[in-house]
Formats: sequence, structure tokens, C-alpha cells
Amino acid sequence: MKMDEKEKDHNLSKKEHIRMKLLEQQGEAKLVRKIIMITIASLILLIGIVCLVGFLYINSAMKPVDPDDDTIKTVKIPIGSSVNGISTLLEEQGIIKDARVFKYYIKFRNESGFQAGEYKLSPSMPIQDIVTSIKTGKLMKEAALKITIPEGKQLIQIADIIAVKTDQDPKEIFKKLNNEKFVKSMQKRFPELLTSEIENKNVLYPLEGYLFPATYDFYEEKPSLETVVIEMLKKTEETLQGYETQMNKKDYSVHQMLTFASLVEEEATAQVDRGKIASVFYNRIEKDMPLQTDPTVLYAKGSHKSKVLYKDLEVKSPYNTYKNKGLPPGPIANAGTTSIDAVLKPEKTDFLYFLATPEGEVLYSKTLDEHNNKKAEHITNK
Repeated sequence: MKMDEKEKDHNLSKKEHIRMKLLEQQGEAKLVRKIIMITIASLILLIGIVCLVGFLYINSAMKPVDPDDDTIKTVKIPIGSSVNGISTLLEEQGIIKDARVFKYYIKFRNESGFQAGEYKLSPSMPIQDIVTSIKTGKLMKEAALKITIPEGKQLIQIADIIAVKTDQDPKEIFKKLNNEKFVKSMQKRFPELLTSEIENKNVLYPLEGYLFPATYDFYEEKPSLETVVIEMLKKTEETLQGYETQMNKKDYSVHQMLTFASLVEEEATAQVDRGKIASVFYNRIEKDMPLQTDPTVLYAKGSHKSKVLYKDLEVKSPYNTYKNKGLPPGPIANAGTTSIDAVLKPEKTDFLYFLATPEGEVLYSKTLDEHNNKKAEHITNK
């Protein structure tokens, strides 16, 4: 009997030992699983953080360098430049944030056909606009023909310049520039630039103010008028891309902005501060006063004389800003970037009048009496 009890006790002790061992092993297994789960969770969290940081960085790199910086920079892309070279160059010039992101963006979208050349780009341009710009340039080679269009030129004067350079009849050039079919074809190519606003029945010449002042290179001796105008409209569109944010802030369409800028351009002299002239126009609009700018009268009359007479102010035309308040129906000339800048970033003044002296100085006044006194002193009595 005693041996049986001892054997039973031994067996129980052995079972207890095995059970304890199993419990110990189970505890170790739980600890290992817990460590593995914590490690996996930590890795997932780390990967998530890395992905989030990467996403935020790429998202930021895809945005303009500075949406408020419309400074136009000249970027020269040499012949034979690779995507890597172009990306690095754009980053160095401050046009894009990250060359690598730009490079992968190009590869992801399968973009190609980049042209060597000289480009006007700004830090406020969206990445796709930059890509589009450097795909539409001309190869850098010797130009067969150069056409320079100065600032402040009207469409009829631009027609003369093109005619002289291409050995054509200026009247025929001007006629085609205003041909409805020709204008429609340009609208089809540049729908965001040449909107329905140029179709207004009061607009004298639809393309007035849209042919940007610049020097244009052509690689054939006698390019067609269509080729010449397309290059000029491309230049206008490219330049205005840098002003899109500012135009949106002012709630201006391209047509309104170009119209306003043309008034500043025509009133400006070499010595004048265009920002002040723009401020006078803004102040008069705010007070519901007509702009009363002489160049619009001359445009309405189709004349180019240096002095406007009182009888001229009676001309019946929607362009006559002595008879009609607000902006005229359309631009009265082409405006350069200086005048565009003045319209979009005018000075803040209280002036309601300005007067250009024969010496080219511009005098500003807050009241009509003050303006008339200056006019008598510098204009009437001389």
C-alpha cells in the first residue's frame, strides 16, 4: 500500500512538472507573439510615417515655388539637354522646388519633346505649365528673320511692321488680321486667351492689344502671317501665365486686364511711374468718374496727333472715356509687362488727375482746381 501511494505521488509530481513546463512554454510563446506583434505594428507605423512624409513632400514639391512671386526669369536650356539637366537647371533657377520630383513627374506622365531655347518662367507657375512651356519652344539656331514689336503699338502699326519685314502689302496684312475667319482660327488655337469678349460688337479690332511687344525669331525668310501671329499670341499667353494669380485676385479677365494696361501704356512716358497712373484710374473708377484719358479719344477717331482738342472730346464712340464711364470695350494698343505690373500692383494714392508736361514730367493732383492750375502753368500759358 505504501509503495502504491509513493508511486501515485511520484506520478502526480511528474504530471505537475510537465503541466508547469507547458504553462511556461505557453507564456514564452505569448511573449514572443507579443514582441512580434509590437515589432510588426512599429514597422507598419514607421512605414506609414515615411509614406506620409514622402507624400507631403512630393505634394509640396509639385506646387509652385511661390504662388505670389510672378517675377519673370529668363531660363536658357542648351541644345542636347537631358531631362536630368533640365530638371537641375530649373531647380537652380528657382522655378521648381525639387529636380528629382520634377524628373519623376515627367517620366510618370511620359512627357517628351522638350526644346532647347530661351524661356520666360516664374516661381508662381504650376508644374504642368512649366512642362508645356519648355515643350513649345523653338530650337536655338540662327534666325532667318527677326520682327520687333515695340510697346504701345496699335494693330494697324503692327501690321505695317510685319508688312515691311515680310515684304507684303500693309493694307492686306491689316485686313487679314481683322478677317473674321482668321480671328476665329486664332480663337480655336488660343481659347483661354482669345475669349468671346473680343467678339463684342463694340470692339473695333478683335486682336488689338493681344500681339505682345517683343522680338520674335523666325527660321524662314518669309513666314506666313498665321505663323507670325501664332508666335505673338504664344508669347502673350506665356507671359500672362505668370499673372494668373494676380488677375484672379483682381477678378480681371485677360481682356479687361489688357484693356486697362493699354490705357496705362498709352498715357505713360519714359519718365513716368506707371503705378501712379494706374492708381488715378482706379481712384476715378471707385468714385464713379469717367477715366477721361485722351488716348482713347484719339483711338476712337483713328488719329495719331499729339494734342487733343475740345471738339475731339465730343466724338461718339464707346471708346471715348470722356463720354463713357469705366474701361473702353477693348485694348487700344499692346501693353508691356511694366504697364501690366502697374495695373495689377498699383500704387496707393489719393490722386484723381495727372498731367504730362511738354518735358515729359507727369504732375498729379487731388482736385480739379489743382489740376487746372498746373495745366495753366505748364500747358495753356506756354
